[in-house]
Amino acid sequence: MMRAVELYAGAGGLAMGVSLAGFESLAVVEWDKWACDTVRENQRRGYPLVEHWPLREGDVRDVDWSSLPQDIELLAGGPPCQPFSMGGKHQAHDDKRDMFPPTVQIVRQLRPKTFILENVKGLTRSTFANYFEYIKLQLEFPEAPRRKTETWFDHFMRLQTEKTSGRMHGTGLTYNVTSTLVNAADYGVPQKRERVFIVGTRSDLDIDWHFPDATHSEDALLFAQWVTGDYWERHGIPKKDRPTMPEKLVTRVRRLADNPPRELPWRTVRDAIAGLPDPQSRAAREFRDHRFQAGAKSYPGHTGSPLDQPAKTIKAGDHGVPGGENMMVLPDGSVRYFTARETARIQTFPDGYVFHGSWSETMRQLGNAVPVALGRLVASSVGQALLESQGRRLSSKHGDTRAAA
Repeated sequence: MMRAVELYAGAGGLAMGVSLAGFESLAVVEWDKWACDTVRENQRRGYPLVEHWPLREGDVRDVDWSSLPQDIELLAGGPPCQPFSMGGKHQAHDDKRDMFPPTVQIVRQLRPKTFILENVKGLTRSTFANYFEYIKLQLEFPEAPRRKTETWFDHFMRLQTEKTSGRMHGTGLTYNVTSTLVNAADYGVPQKRERVFIVGTRSDLDIDWHFPDATHSEDALLFAQWVTGDYWERHGIPKKDRPTMPEKLVTRVRRLADNPPRELPWRTVRDAIAGLPDPQSRAAREFRDHRFQAGAKSYPGHTGSPLDQPAKTIKAGDHGVPGGENMMVLPDGSVRYFTARETARIQTFPDGYVFHGSWSETMRQLGNAVPVALGRLVASSVGQALLESQGRRLSSKHGDTRAAA
């Protein structure tokens, strides 16, 4: 059995991905009441993935972690991103919502074999370069906490010195830490969502892990749209109704015709919402969370997501989201808001999973979520690496036993 603990679980995107990857949740922790109500409502409805989650509503800093076993296989979570968000105040270590320090404390206490942490692209900005490295060093050496007399920068300098000296490796709890900036669209999510994953593997376990290779590409989408036409045929769009290829793509498409890409096509908004009726139709009543929201407007800098591209990054908000990320552009050029169900599909939540709260509250939960499919992909790769590591250790142990005999 592979055991997991999920922190900052929100509406459950990453935690569902972890469950789909074969991990059993020992604790799912979230402080937000609305998000917890979403999980609880799905538990009441008997939704299989979450039905038996041990949900804990509250601050991760208030959990008695001694009640859980050490040496679990995975600790996963997305610490609140507001301190690093492009739309936030960018205060990083000066922001009281920075939950990386308590996350390091939990790693130190639980000693998980691996951890997966997800955060916004803004964490990688040059403004935060030192603090980002500081976060990773703390995770690499969780048993070297900050002293009461140290500033975060003094602690950063000390950890750098220790890392360079090599003294701390092999003398306690240490992790091999890898950070990767990924675009969710490259992994089959119908959304251009760039996020940072920080993955750690315990140094004493010889876990050989690397981030999975991309499976989808924009080139493959362009090839399917403008070379073979498979994309339009799949959606039943006759040639007379297909858009004209943009002039700027002509040269690129010619090259693709000579060198077909090997990846699968990026998934688009049209792919994501296929099968959902017009939210203003009577048929829409058959789908939970699929209700029309009036008032969408397009203006400079607030233009919505094209139907035949992956959606813009879904953000935690509704009509006021800058860039119009929570709107879609219809074939006639008009715009409307995504319904909550359409947004859930873009975030790869299954249709059977429902959300608690108003449209704006649901959009907030969805904007903060990790796409379920991406969470599953990363957790599966970590789970596979864990199993392979265990196999190597067992093989080595049996080899030593035979040699002794």
